[in-house]
Amino acid sequence: MKIVICGAGLVGASIASHLAEEQNDVTVIDASEEKIQRVTDQVDVHGVVGTASYPDILAEAGARDAELLIAVTESDEVNMVACQVAHTIFNTPVKIARIRHQSYLDPKYGDLYSPDQMPIDHIISPEAEVSAAVSNQLRVPGAFDIKDMCGGRMNLVGVQCTAESPIIDTPIRHLTNLFPDLVMTIVAIIRDGKLTLPRGGSEMMAAGDRVYFVCDSSHLRRAMATFGHEEPEVRSVVIAGGGAIGQMLAGEIESNSENMQVQLIERSAGRARELAEGLRTTRVFNGDALDSGILAEAGVHSTETFVSVTDDDEVNILSALLAKRNGARHAVALVNIPGFIPLVAALGVDAVINPSQITVSSILEHVRRGRIQDVHPIIEDLGEVLEAEALPSSLLVGKPLRDAKLPKGVVIGGILRDGDVLAIRGDTVIEAGDTVTIFSARGKIAQVEKLLSVRLDFF
Repeated sequence: MKIVICGAGLVGASIASHLAEEQNDVTVIDASEEKIQRVTDQVDVHGVVGTASYPDILAEAGARDAELLIAVTESDEVNMVACQVAHTIFNTPVKIARIRHQSYLDPKYGDLYSPDQMPIDHIISPEAEVSAAVSNQLRVPGAFDIKDMCGGRMNLVGVQCTAESPIIDTPIRHLTNLFPDLVMTIVAIIRDGKLTLPRGGSEMMAAGDRVYFVCDSSHLRRAMATFGHEEPEVRSVVIAGGGAIGQMLAGEIESNSENMQVQLIERSAGRARELAEGLRTTRVFNGDALDSGILAEAGVHSTETFVSVTDDDEVNILSALLAKRNGARHAVALVNIPGFIPLVAALGVDAVINPSQITVSSILEHVRRGRIQDVHPIIEDLGEVLEAEALPSSLLVGKPLRDAKLPKGVVIGGILRDGDVLAIRGDTVIEAGDTVTIFSARGKIAQVEKLLSVRLDFF
C-alpha cells in the first residue's frame, strides 16, 4: 500500500515505523529537515521536506498514487488542508487527520467534514482518546493498562505482579486447574524490558513482572483478584492539569459518575477561574501540582486516585510520586516521551498514559487490511492485540489450537462466538465467523495477516 504521512513528530514517526515494518510504501512529509533526517535514518521510508498542505509537496511525496493519507502535523489547519488538497487534486481514497482544538470537534459543526465540504474520512482527537483511556484506568485502579475489546465483551488488561500476588511462581498451565471457571488468557509477560510469550505453559510469573491478559469482561474482577488486586471502585479523584485533557476528563466523570468526588489543580489563575465556571461539581484549585500544600488542600492524602495530565512530563511524573508519598492509593501519569515509560513503573507510579501510542492505536485501527477490526498496542510498544474475524478459509479455522502451528511471536487471547467468550485451551477449535483476539509481537503483523488470509487449498 502506498501511504503518505504528513508530520514526522512522535506520532508520525511511530506510525511510519509500524507501517514500514509491514512492507508498505511509506513517504513522510515534514517542514523540519532534522525530523525527516531522523525518521529516514531509523525507518525504511522516503522523506520529503516541506509544508504538508502544499500541493507541490504532496505531489513530490506521491499523493497521486497514494491509497491513504495520514495527517498528524502539529497544526490542525495544515492537517485539514492536506486532506482537502489530497481529495480535490489527487483523489486520495482515504484521508485521516489528527485534530486537537475542541472548537473544530464541536458536534454542531460536524457537517464541516462531509464529503462535499472538507472530506476527512476519520478524525482522531488525542485529547478525547486520552480522556477515555484515563476513565478506563479509574474503572480498574489495580491495572496499569486496560482496553475494551469486542464491543465490551472482553478486556485487555495490563497488571503488575507483586510479592503478594497469589499466582507468582506458578506455571501458567496450572492456572486452568486452579481457576477452572475463569475465562482468562495470559498473552504477554514483560520482565526487565523483555517480552515473553507463554506458549508452552511452563512459564512462571515473578514479582515485578508486567503481565497482559485477555478475559471475559464479566470475569474482570475475579481475574484481577488472582493477581492480588482487589482495589475498591474509585470514589475520589484528584486531577493535576486543567488543559483540554483535564477538563474533558473532569466533565466525563461529572456526566457518568455521580458518586465520584473530583478535585482539579490548575496552575494558571485565569484558566482555573474558567474551569470553575464551566464545571458543575468539580472543585478547582489554583496552584502548582508540585506544591505539597496545594496537594494537601485538594485532599491528596485521602484520595483513591491521582491523575496528572499537565503538558509537562516531568511535572506529571514528579507530582504522581509526590501524591503517592502523601497518601494517594493509586497514581496515573501522562507521559509523552517514550523513553520515560519503562522508568516510570520502577519509580512507583502505578499507570502511564501515552498520548502518542493511543493516537497511533486509533489510526492503525483504520489502516489494517482484511478482517482486522481493531488494534490495541500494549503500552511498552512491544506488540499489539488485534481483533479479527475468522474467515472460512483462514489457516486458524477447523483445527484444535494445539495443532494450529502458530508462528513464533503470536498468541491467541480469546474467542467471541455468538456473544459468548470462550476459554482458550489446547482443544479449542476456532470456527468461521468467530471474532478472535490475537497478540502479535512487534513486527509480526504480516504473519498474523497470513493466518487470517485465504488458504490455497481452499480453492
